[in-house]
Amino acid sequence: MQATRLRPNCRDEWKVKKLDRLFRPQTVAVVGGGAWCRSVLEQCQKLGFDGSLWPVHPSETDICGIPAFESVRKLPCAPDSAFIGVNRDATVECVRDLSAMGAGGAVCFASGFSEAFGEIKGSTALEAALVSAAEDMPILGPNCYGYINILDRTLLWPDQHGLESVDCGVAIVSQSSNIAINMTMQRRAVPVAFISTVGNQAQIGMEEIGAELLQDPRVTALGMYVEGFGDIRGIETLAASSRALQKPVVVLKTGRSRQSRQAAISHTASLAGSIAGSDALIERLGFAQVFSLSSFLETLKLLHVVGPLPSSRVASVSCSGGEASLVADIGAANGLVFPSLSGSQKRALKSILGTRVALANPLDYHTYIWRDHGVMARTWSAMMDPSLAMTILIVDFPRADRCDPRDWECAVSAAIESRKTTGANVAMIATLPELMPESIAKRLMECGIVPMNGLDESIQAISAASKLQPASGTRASPLLLPSPVQHPVLASESDAKGEIEKHGITVPKFRVANTIAEAKLRAREIGFPVVLKGIGVAHKSEAGMVALGLGSESDLALAAAGMQTDMYLIEEMVMGAVAELLVGVFRDEAHGYVLTMGAGGMLAELIEDRQFLLIPSTEAEVSKALDRLKVSALISGHRGGPSADRDSIISAVLAIQGFAVANHGSLEEVEINPLLCCQDRAVAADALLRRES
Repeated sequence: MQATRLRPNCRDEWKVKKLDRLFRPQTVAVVGGGAWCRSVLEQCQKLGFDGSLWPVHPSETDICGIPAFESVRKLPCAPDSAFIGVNRDATVECVRDLSAMGAGGAVCFASGFSEAFGEIKGSTALEAALVSAAEDMPILGPNCYGYINILDRTLLWPDQHGLESVDCGVAIVSQSSNIAINMTMQRRAVPVAFISTVGNQAQIGMEEIGAELLQDPRVTALGMYVEGFGDIRGIETLAASSRALQKPVVVLKTGRSRQSRQAAISHTASLAGSIAGSDALIERLGFAQVFSLSSFLETLKLLHVVGPLPSSRVASVSCSGGEASLVADIGAANGLVFPSLSGSQKRALKSILGTRVALANPLDYHTYIWRDHGVMARTWSAMMDPSLAMTILIVDFPRADRCDPRDWECAVSAAIESRKTTGANVAMIATLPELMPESIAKRLMECGIVPMNGLDESIQAISAASKLQPASGTRASPLLLPSPVQHPVLASESDAKGEIEKHGITVPKFRVANTIAEAKLRAREIGFPVVLKGIGVAHKSEAGMVALGLGSESDLALAAAGMQTDMYLIEEMVMGAVAELLVGVFRDEAHGYVLTMGAGGMLAELIEDRQFLLIPSTEAEVSKALDRLKVSALISGHRGGPSADRDSIISAVLAIQGFAVANHGSLEEVEINPLLCCQDRAVAADALLRRES
């Protein structure tokens, strides 16, 4: 999607069913006094809102030069949209009156509702009363700043903002009002067409807002600042809309630390959940995930101009060896690929640059061609091979207050010409964010070039866009959402193995014994060598309750005598494992059941090697996740060693998923560690099961 191909559409072409009057009002009521409510009126006037503004205040006769009404009941008619800037108790009554009048929607600014749970008595009950008072009238919040609709020149926003007029652009939905304010002040030339905050999402969630905004033909991409996903079915619907409309979604999800999760809950009453669950959810939905505000904005800008990238193959051009090295390092760390120059590229570059330049990707073209517009344009065009997803031009502009930037005009004009000549995806990146002037950025965007601020965040944005494959229109099966498990209990290992074996998971032959003498008998039935384990201890290895490779009855008796237990588990000793995996499912209250795969055995605690999927996952998704594990090299046969039976491993993972599906009403957690990956089978050597008693 090129910036030059984007054209505004008539506002009447976008018809939403539920939020149309709230987001595109002709009449706006502002209830309350003070600086916040005055600011709403001032910002509406400043933006050029061409509808009617109706201040509401019990004692003021006019606010901001606009005649005021004593109460909402005295308004000429039901307003399309209302900003409610009174205290929390009065907010409920005002919402009730507006709903009864047939108003189109309201922004509830007041705090002290469910986000204050545990701090203010009755806060959760008051939020429930607010929702009840609204009935079918849409409300944003409470504890919410509202929205800015640049496209239709309307807003309910109690503060200044830095947005400017655009005919088309990206939409942003944020759970944090203050973060949203900050994003309106960016100087990165991101064309923000619509920004909405959601507060507590007592009634309308960010998923529903995002899905409706994507329907606007003037919106090119959607960004979501997320503290916690609240409506999983809603976010699945949003993902389906994104695929159908071929409009990408970028997510910045906080909550990667314990402190961040606590802040999210106290701030917006969000259920942050586990980061493993949210990461798996974002990937499953096909959204781009980023991890900083800077990369969030740069990704949205890139997607607005060129859309998702077809691959991670890029080329870089700069006039410095230092920049070439830096972009190569940052690019490699973010999964970008810098393919070697093709024969045709080398021939073209050599004819332009001669023998003084070492031809490579990234390319350092040296400064001797600077100011020669024609040579610069031909050099850059030669690097823009059709097989590349993006060509990066690294250019840092001088500060205009102390330097003369006219000497950089050659770079701008050469970039525009090379992009016009080749039609390639081109990004001009300033290594430091402040070295890309906003005026230059706007000029580049008009010509279909992505202007990008800061090398780190720009490379992260390119990486994120490269993971967004073109929408196929297919929709994943609905996620399996967990029921509350009130009193989970830990099953014995023998019971756990018996349960998972019923679902097609191979387990070692095992027996249970109450005495050493009985243990010897059971070992003879299984056949030596055997494994002996004590039953009733959670961490058996640490407690000395596991003995491996016992080759005789005397070995077994000696091992059993050293265990502090009255019950034993005797099982066959599985030999010839190529690799050990951890496979399991745990209940994530916020995101559903999470399927885990990773390095197993002792490696589970020694290396960070995990992949997470949400249930249900397909065989193809499981196979892809398996390939991403570091231990996948062992499974495939490392350095000429034997390989494991991959089909058996995938079958075991799908079987543990099937067990979770069958027991989702009572399951808290099930885990196999290790799953012994042999050349001809995959065996669950140990199993943990916690579920409702």
